[in-house]
Amino acid sequence: MGGDIVKEIMDANAMRRSMIRLAHEIIEKNKGTENLVLVGIKTRGEYLARRLCEMINSFEESNVPVVSLNISAWRDDVDGKDAVIEPLGIDVKDKIIVLVDDVLYKGRTVRAAMDGVMHYGRAKEIHLAVLIDRGHRELPIRADYVGKNVPTSEKEDIRVRVNEIDGSDGVILIEERERC
Repeated sequence: MGGDIVKEIMDANAMRRSMIRLAHEIIEKNKGTENLVLVGIKTRGEYLARRLCEMINSFEESNVPVVSLNISAWRDDVDGKDAVIEPLGIDVKDKIIVLVDDVLYKGRTVRAAMDGVMHYGRAKEIHLAVLIDRGHRELPIRADYVGKNVPTSEKEDIRVRVNEIDGSDGVILIEERERC
């Protein structure tokens, strides 16, 4: 990151407020929590999914399950033939699956995650919740629940920090400086 320009998009409080709003939107759109399962896309998506799950369960006094999904076997940009398909640990048949990820960019991660979910069974519905939508889609994928839309250029990068991995919460935008 030396020489790059860093801008804070969300601090920990803004991130928490967005997550609370996402949790309420998920509850409202699904008219409660019946048959709802949160699936966090590894790595940061799994931590965001756990947080959403805690919020939803506290708001609704429910017990929504949350699981993590390693999508490496379904990626189209890497050779996944050696990837280990881990058990999901939950039956997705006839469930409303909410995929949770940190940043929606090209759409390829989400496509791989949908393939991964369908590998385990036929869900009733699959929704997508992301903390940041930065645009630049290569596939016709959109999020159902968005914490914040952040229009970016291809020279910029969005990094979501989660306390569990990074020691703090927040979202930063990194802009490459022009090189002489």
